[in-house]
Amino acid sequence: MSMSLNRRGFLASTAGFIALHPFSANATTNQAHLRIMETTDLHVHVFPYDYYSDKPVDTVGLARTASLIQSIRDEASNALLIDNGDFLQGNPMGDYIAYERGMKEGDMHPVIQAMNSLGFDASTLGNHEFNYGLDFLMKALARADFPVVSANVALELGSDPTKDKTLIPPYVILDHAVTDGAGAEHPIKVGLIGFVPPQIMTWDRRHLEGKVQARDILETAQAYLPQMKEEGADIIVALSHSGIGSPNATEGMENAAVPLAGLDGVDAILTGHSHLVFPSSEYDGFSGVDVGAGTVMGTPATMGGFWGSHMGLIDLLIEKEGGEWRVVSAASEARPISKRNEDRSVTALVDSDPKVLASVQTEHDATLAYVRRAVGKTDAPLHSYFALVADDPSVQIVSIAQMWYIEQMLKGTKHEGLPLLSAAAPFKAGGRGGPEYFTDVPAGDVAIKNVADLYLYPNTARAVRVTGQQVKDWLERSAGIFNRVEPGAQDAPLINTSFPSYNFDIIDGVSYQIDLSQPSKYDTKGEVLDASANRIVNLTYNGQPLDMKAEFIVATNNYRAGGGGNFPGATPETVIFEGPDTNRDVIVRYIVEKGTISPRADGNWSFTSMEDTTVLFDTGPAAKAYLNQVNAQIEAAGDGPDGFARFRISL
Repeated sequence: MSMSLNRRGFLASTAGFIALHPFSANATTNQAHLRIMETTDLHVHVFPYDYYSDKPVDTVGLARTASLIQSIRDEASNALLIDNGDFLQGNPMGDYIAYERGMKEGDMHPVIQAMNSLGFDASTLGNHEFNYGLDFLMKALARADFPVVSANVALELGSDPTKDKTLIPPYVILDHAVTDGAGAEHPIKVGLIGFVPPQIMTWDRRHLEGKVQARDILETAQAYLPQMKEEGADIIVALSHSGIGSPNATEGMENAAVPLAGLDGVDAILTGHSHLVFPSSEYDGFSGVDVGAGTVMGTPATMGGFWGSHMGLIDLLIEKEGGEWRVVSAASEARPISKRNEDRSVTALVDSDPKVLASVQTEHDATLAYVRRAVGKTDAPLHSYFALVADDPSVQIVSIAQMWYIEQMLKGTKHEGLPLLSAAAPFKAGGRGGPEYFTDVPAGDVAIKNVADLYLYPNTARAVRVTGQQVKDWLERSAGIFNRVEPGAQDAPLINTSFPSYNFDIIDGVSYQIDLSQPSKYDTKGEVLDASANRIVNLTYNGQPLDMKAEFIVATNNYRAGGGGNFPGATPETVIFEGPDTNRDVIVRYIVEKGTISPRADGNWSFTSMEDTTVLFDTGPAAKAYLNQVNAQIEAAGDGPDGFARFRISL
């Protein structure tokens, strides 16, 4: 299809009119528009499909992001397509390839196949590239039709980073060509250098210890940037699989994008790892960050969400003067593939690219069979019908898996050996979701898609370090879900229906009771109602009263540890471990390792006895089948509203 530039700055074609970016339309002689497209944190999401819930979705997928590529290329004279890491692992397709099909010499990984089909110019490594080991990684990279770079992972350390024997090339200098505003073509050398969080040495210790070493991101960048300039790089783009965090450089920092962007020689920076979008209001108020200008430390930057949700985009107007290229102006954005409407529904903004779908259709079909097949067994049902009123197997298994994971992650750290607890909440517990909105996995085979029933959200694992007093207050905050009950009351309503179930944390590793005769210390938002209130009683650890001054590690998720729900002790300041893995993946790994799980509730919490007192609560009608498995005096009490069943507890 032929195209020509008309006098109004539009590309005329048989397909209609495509508006050029102002940088392309207004570039003069010796000025050119260079467009840099970014995908990041794809995590093997090629198809727009949620393998956990086993259904199509409109919010993810490289096949959808790919539909943005051609229109973005059409708007500019010159464009590069770059991936910013975390492409090999992160959903069941990745696990299927790693654990089921395997990677032999010469095998093509499906995400590499999809990226090849789109003509990526380069990529860097993310931390999740190491999850399956170095042999798997190198076999996958061998079939990439594009260079993959990473500067701060070394097989052998030298006297400085430039003397290291790196795992893969630290950088690449692409011989590119740009067309200026007068139509003349100019050669340009674009340098791309990649970085990964050095925390890979902790996160994937079992795969990496004794095989590679990771350097500090900033130390590495400062060593290589002058070398890249000496080798002729006209423009340097940092591929930072590292988030936008503090502007203050610290040794070994995980989210180093802000000080990295401030280094002399960096002309643009691609960021990722945080699963957020830049430019966006998420970063309002961050030091060194200008959301309106789309810059970090004055350097044009972008972060294209995660799982293909956005295409990150940096536009550079570059000018050649005195034989050297310099950036005259820049603009950044992140283009979404979908939008969420006011009613929480989702509207797709693009269709899938057929050639990308076709490139991995075989692996997609195999993954569907994989997620529908058992990965382990449970010798007891996993249900949440009584999760708000008694210790519960569906919450128990999440807690156990979290504790198992965090214990491994803290080995060799200064936190190893501290008492380890685990906090988890029921996500599917009726409420507005209706009488069928409950976890219900029968005893027997457990498939990967069943894990979505256990854990609805793509949260990531975290651990916080707190005091015994904070553990108690954490539980007091959870106990706000219950109405106060007068002793001797009959059929009093138990649950405060305005309190979301995902804020009802059960903490395993301690034992305790909840005294419903006492007022709640906190309201539904976590604000203190009554500082003297004391619902949590008989709180013990290892059979002894909990020491309020002792320190504990609590395994949880990023939502809670980031302050979600406003829980005492669960704040960013108390976080001592930020896991790279989702809680879902942790549960799957736990089930795979154990083979058969025994998720029986251990009864570590209960209500205190109240003579001649009964309360009512509503749950799903299917709960009746499990009444004899609950460690409480519960009996059916007729029908509740809207299809729910009502039950009575004798306290």
